[in-house]
Amino acid sequence: MMIIVRHFGWVSAALSIGLFFASVPTYAQVKVGVTLSTTGPAASLGIPEKNTLELVAGTPAAKNFQFIFLDDASDTTAARRNTEKLTTENGVDVIIGSSTSPNSLAMLEVASKSGTPMISVAAASRIIAPMDNDRKWIFKTAFGSLFMANVAVNHMKKNGVKKLAFIGYNDAYGEDWWKSIKESAEKNGVEIVASERYNPTDTSVTAQILKIVSTSPDAVLIGASGTPAVLPQAALLERGFKGRVYQNQGVINADYLRLGGKTVEGTFLPSSPAMVSNDLADSNPAKASAASYKKLYEDKYGANSLSGLGANAYDAWLIIQNAAAVAEKSAKPGTPEFRKALRDAIEGAKDLKSTGGLINMTADDHFGFSMDAPVVIKVEGGTWVLAK
Repeated sequence: MMIIVRHFGWVSAALSIGLFFASVPTYAQVKVGVTLSTTGPAASLGIPEKNTLELVAGTPAAKNFQFIFLDDASDTTAARRNTEKLTTENGVDVIIGSSTSPNSLAMLEVASKSGTPMISVAAASRIIAPMDNDRKWIFKTAFGSLFMANVAVNHMKKNGVKKLAFIGYNDAYGEDWWKSIKESAEKNGVEIVASERYNPTDTSVTAQILKIVSTSPDAVLIGASGTPAVLPQAALLERGFKGRVYQNQGVINADYLRLGGKTVEGTFLPSSPAMVSNDLADSNPAKASAASYKKLYEDKYGANSLSGLGANAYDAWLIIQNAAAVAEKSAKPGTPEFRKALRDAIEGAKDLKSTGGLINMTADDHFGFSMDAPVVIKVEGGTWVLAK
């Protein structure tokens, strides 16, 4: 089902979001195509991302933007088909999506061949690297696995972890995390004693967890996303595992906390600073952007509803808003010239404040965040706090 959202009225939640929305450009309407996983196994990722962009679509800053929403149902074929629809039938100027790395990888060739810039909200580094003719049209906002693996491993070292086990998805996302954690662990002198896989639709990981527990690791890192990431963590608890459990940024949403409950208490996660804006120093470049997003989202969905996945979508919007103001000076929306100018403007973003920190894109780096941008957070009392 396709949902088109135009700005017609005033959303009360946006009244105090003046930091980014005080000055609204006057360019003609820009079409933003959105394909996210709002149903299927990755729905806990896609729903807060869609919620975020629907809120954005109702703000004064979006009055010159038209958002077209599609659901890819967590399926790679559907994600590619949606991209074809958005570029051929809807003629969008830019695409946001998808929620997962496999879906985003399935989309990039279609976006590139149509000359349409695409901003993925998934994490795998393969989405934007190595740079080639297809990927020069592709950008992403989610912190990549190597970024986050380094943050997690550094935290492990500081807390005496010497032996690490890994369990992750048997897909592109899980493989990307395995390669990243392996590289980071080897570089930092942390021994990996086990590596296991499972599918997002599996209902049991008993065999894998038994193998992991038998190696007596000090910590286990789970390379999964959404609510299916709770499964191995629950199995570890059932087997009496007493070590540290690390998840990754792909689980940072309210559904993970709700489903995990007491099972996920004490979990450590590398994260965008967006999730702990109240704990950030005033000098942190992400603080103001993260606080603005937090208010926008929680005014609508309630306290502790914030999602790191939604923050990725919000950052995609900030990038598009910034780039459109530049691109409209040389071309009109709805034309190949505008899409090219928009791509160039996204790639030229410098010191753009976002919920993740400052974004500085280059021709070789279509992510743009510095290695010190992420933080480590912890599940404590059913919410997220900045870890010590």
